[in-house]
Amino acid sequence: MIPEDLIKRIRQIQIYTSRAVNASFAGQYESVFKGRGMQFDEVREYMPGDDIRTIDWNVTARTGKPFIKRFVEEREMTVLFAVDLSASGEFGTVDKMKNELAAEFCAVLAFAAAKNNDKVGLLIFTDRTELFIPPKKGSRHILRLIRELLAFKMPKRKTDIPQALDYIARVIRKRATVFLVSDFIETDFKKPLSLLNRRHDVIAVPVRDRVEINMPSVGLIDVQDAETGEIMLVDTSSGRFRSQYGAHSSGRFDELTNMLRSINVDFIPVTTDRPYINDVIQFFHMRHRRH
Repeated sequence: MIPEDLIKRIRQIQIYTSRAVNASFAGQYESVFKGRGMQFDEVREYMPGDDIRTIDWNVTARTGKPFIKRFVEEREMTVLFAVDLSASGEFGTVDKMKNELAAEFCAVLAFAAAKNNDKVGLLIFTDRTELFIPPKKGSRHILRLIRELLAFKMPKRKTDIPQALDYIARVIRKRATVFLVSDFIETDFKKPLSLLNRRHDVIAVPVRDRVEINMPSVGLIDVQDAETGEIMLVDTSSGRFRSQYGAHSSGRFDELTNMLRSINVDFIPVTTDRPYINDVIQFFHMRHRRH
């Protein structure tokens, strides 16, 4: 039995995404992610005017007549959401946790993929692979992915992005669009991400909370690292502390974005304190202009 509160949350996300994934949004998705090349269709006899580069020499030699290979645009696409649900995602100071934002973000794009008749899969990871659901089509399948994202509960774990990337490389053989959704607390994954991006189209989705960007002045507070359990007492009323905190946060994010750019990985930053639909649409426009 699915708990009633989980059913309610799934329904809320379904209502929200049905509004977000309108005809315009779905059309922009299709224009950006509409297939990754050409696939073989048939062999037919050569006709004057055909491109001689498409001649199938094996069939031609076997039949004694020239035949060509015919290709059609590959419309169907495979989308995989690789979502980091480690302990650091159980944090949020606005109206949702980072993990909840990650689930909602994936739901919106998953429904857009379903409208485009794409296959959609899910990988949930921490410092190990927690759950893998192979890509399939259909709205019932999409609802299952959302349910798994929202219902996922486990003892606190750390993050291991390289192992998740290696797992994707092993199980996803056909070229796919991979959304890597994480708060990217871990930073040592440039090489495996670069290798995966050569085979697939990887898009990073950094998920952050506003307090992780700028610390407000609220006096003395205990700050706990969700993944290590370490607790530290900090004085947020100190302007010097807040300045150093902001500079450190900004520097880490700049390092991440510079690393992603250096290996040609696109990214869509999202935060818990503002709507992300505009960020996604802006990303669509950027990709459309580039193509």
